[in-house]
Amino acid sequence: MSGILAGRRILVVEDEMLVAMSIEDTLVDAGGEVIGPAPTVGQALGLLRDEAEIDAVVLDMNLQGHSGLPVADACDERSIPFLILSGYGETALSGSHHAAPILSKPFASAALVEALKALFEGSPT
Repeated sequence: MSGILAGRRILVVEDEMLVAMSIEDTLVDAGGEVIGPAPTVGQALGLLRDEAEIDAVVLDMNLQGHSGLPVADACDERSIPFLILSGYGETALSGSHHAAPILSKPFASAALVEALKALFEGSPT
């Protein structure tokens, strides 16, 4: 997997620390640079506001009981592609978010990297 995500800065928005650490390890092993992880909507929005360059966001849709939709909206506003993580299977999203790729938890590290690779290539997952 080494190098697949080389040079890519990826914001991880995940409230479960062990899951966030696993995602971070996977992304770093694939050559990516991790921003975060951000465990709350507020922290994620702050990083989206403050970081000049973010290539993609890995977004858990349930953050400490709060919807991740404001983060998805902010990604859309900045034209940052995002990948949704969900422990609830296919999450129904409204508006422009309905086409965002969804990766169901639990997922394999290789599946995460492949989903991000497809996201960068503009391909459906």
